[in-house]
Amino acid sequence: MADNKNIKTALISVFHKDGLDEILKLLNDNRVKFLSTGGTRAFIEKLGYPCDAVEDLTGYPSILGGRVKTLHPKVFGGILNRRDNATDREETAKYDIPAIDLVIVDLYPFEDTVASGASEADIIEKIDIGGISLIRGAAKNFNDVVIVASKHQYEPLRAILAENGAQTTLEQRRWFAKEAFAVSSSYDSAIFNYFDSASEHPTALRIAIDGEKAMRYGENPHQKGYFFGRLDRLFDQLHGKEISYNNLLDIDAATSLMAEFSEPTFAILKHNNACGVASRPTILEAWKDALAGDPVSAFGGVLITNGTIEADTAEEINKIFFEVVIAPDYTPEALGILEQKKNRIILRQKAALDTTRQFRSVLNGALMQERDLHTETPADLRTVTARPVDPAQIDDLLFANKLVKHCKSNAIVLAKNKQLCAAGVGQTSRVDALRQAIDKAHTFQFDLHGAVMASDAFFPFADCVEIAHNAGVDAVIQPGGSIRDNDSIKYCDENGVAMVMTGFRHFKH
Repeated sequence: MADNKNIKTALISVFHKDGLDEILKLLNDNRVKFLSTGGTRAFIEKLGYPCDAVEDLTGYPSILGGRVKTLHPKVFGGILNRRDNATDREETAKYDIPAIDLVIVDLYPFEDTVASGASEADIIEKIDIGGISLIRGAAKNFNDVVIVASKHQYEPLRAILAENGAQTTLEQRRWFAKEAFAVSSSYDSAIFNYFDSASEHPTALRIAIDGEKAMRYGENPHQKGYFFGRLDRLFDQLHGKEISYNNLLDIDAATSLMAEFSEPTFAILKHNNACGVASRPTILEAWKDALAGDPVSAFGGVLITNGTIEADTAEEINKIFFEVVIAPDYTPEALGILEQKKNRIILRQKAALDTTRQFRSVLNGALMQERDLHTETPADLRTVTARPVDPAQIDDLLFANKLVKHCKSNAIVLAKNKQLCAAGVGQTSRVDALRQAIDKAHTFQFDLHGAVMASDAFFPFADCVEIAHNAGVDAVIQPGGSIRDNDSIKYCDENGVAMVMTGFRHFKH
């Protein structure tokens, strides 16, 4: 076929050599000529294959401490010449430029160098010039040239060589070019973000995330959905069906919430909101009291804990239907119990979420913000009422505040003895959110006398503290900041309610 092209000469210059030996053997078996530099050339020759030096082709040694090796017309002319262009053929013949049909090259480890804490001088030296130019040149001329820009493309190339010999189709070369531009765009984004990090604020949004995964669908069956990221860095999936788009939203909400807690805690989430949470001396106790918060909503939910799930806990949670369970570990006996449902997704969380920014598409652009990583401590609490909070209430207030931080606004949380009694979430009125929470707590037989209330934002009027107090609440935590804060404080003082302000609002739209 006219679109098929033979590989006769290969330029190879890489850092990652694992898996390269089999490719070299297949190329050599097909009488492909090798061209290389430095350590890669030594590696090729050590395997017993002849290899010409780039320096012999260009007539120039590696100069400027290795900054200039391949940047030469005889190299780029060999890559970029169009085999079906008469003028290109004349010029390459005139200047004795051999055709290069395959380029295998990778890039200096820029991101790894930044992450290592290296000096700026060392970081700058890891900005690849020759490699990125080779990648772009070979990818541009995919009509004639195969470009392998990463060790992740070694296996696809090996498979082609094993099946077809040193011959590729246009479709294959175009795929390698697409992958090459993914490598180069990601690399350039990392470099830009390094320089832009010194700016007072971001000047442009450049994001590069690998690891595309097609979902069964998006939020609804008529919507296509994709995930870009590396779940395997955070979780091991031990069992169950493929994770869905909506599963991922809940998993994200669950892991963000659980990151707030150090003592044994269990949480149940539904539609990104907690419907049951409890902190207890044991994981089993935490599960039972979390479930008591809303056993109805727990159906089909996402479960998460920060402790090892053992057989006794597994037996209890196995009594209900749920989509996902997340824990740092499971005993073999617990896994045996949980795996009884073939579709149940069981995740072992092996790393904390360490991202510091959030993104959201809006209109014809994107919003970016820092993640809300502030967690209130006793030092953040400012008592504003005549009645102070007692030590036991402080624990409950901070517990409730952690929960309301992760509820959709407008949000109210009612808690007692480190247990979620009820939450009102996503309401257009804070009063509606409170009434929703009170009604729900009563539905599940919670006694709200002695409970605490947390609000994700200030109270514009005194009506919320009045309604909460009439329901039994005697301590309140809120950020403050309303021009009518004094109205709420006055009501609390007149009715023996304690109130603390944090100064931190936790809207979550």
